[in-house]
Amino acid sequence: MTFPDITSDLKARMPQLRGRMMANQTLDPYTWFRVGGPAQVLFSPEDPDDLAYFLKMLPADVPVMVIGAASNTIVRDGGVRGVVIRLGRGFNDVSIEADHRVRCGAAILDVLVARAAQKASIAGLAFLSGIPGTIGGALRMNGGAYGGETKDVLIEAYAIDRQGNRVTYANADMGFSYRHAGVPEDVIFVGALLQGKAGDADAIAAEMADIKAKREASQPRNRTGGSTFKNPPGRNAWKLIDEAGCRGLTIGGAQVSELHCNFLINLGNATAADIETLGETVRERVRAHSGVELEWEIRRIGEKA
Repeated sequence: MTFPDITSDLKARMPQLRGRMMANQTLDPYTWFRVGGPAQVLFSPEDPDDLAYFLKMLPADVPVMVIGAASNTIVRDGGVRGVVIRLGRGFNDVSIEADHRVRCGAAILDVLVARAAQKASIAGLAFLSGIPGTIGGALRMNGGAYGGETKDVLIEAYAIDRQGNRVTYANADMGFSYRHAGVPEDVIFVGALLQGKAGDADAIAAEMADIKAKREASQPRNRTGGSTFKNPPGRNAWKLIDEAGCRGLTIGGAQVSELHCNFLINLGNATAADIETLGETVRERVRAHSGVELEWEIRRIGEKA
């Protein structure tokens, strides 16, 4: 699918724009699943000021979507209408501050923040090394793993709203719940300030090594999107999926992982429709077997082909 090219009009409206704007740019190389159609406009801002300027000048009727590492995202085969923003080098800084605090950009990988904290002997952030995504995604989804969650360590988050205004959210303003933040969907996170505690660098390194070993032993390394469904209260999604007979279930080029039932994988030739249909089939079978309604944890964006 190809969308009308609106980049010339947008560039004319934004003479001071510094970031890169491309029309009908395929998104599959940017996602862990390696599937999906194009973005009508793919925009990579230079820095937060450039992003704020872009949003301020962007017509209000143009939809905006943000992707980070896209480790938990299915881009549908029809692509994404409007603007897809992908934060890059101007948003991937990390620095150590007083009182065991870590300041970081929204585009930096969670594991790199964990490593920076470890080198500075800051404990409490090692769990980030087990989340395959960026800080922006962790803020949006209250990312967590191995006993820690973003809500446990966030002091404040920095963002830009759809009108191009800078906004700061204290932890209490984020509306955190399980794998969710209550901040408006059109707000774009650009950075965060995290609170750690004094620790021993060697002990933290050992903790991170243990997390890595557990991940590699229990989770597939194929083209995947991480945990597909949220764990229902008091239940494990993978166990419900397994009990419903879905381990190894295949639709088209997509399969429920044999190693971990809450992971869907692209066997190499899957479409986004294959993956999403497989997920919905799993939900139907679990509902029929146990009466539990699984809720998607993976974000699905764009239009069906």
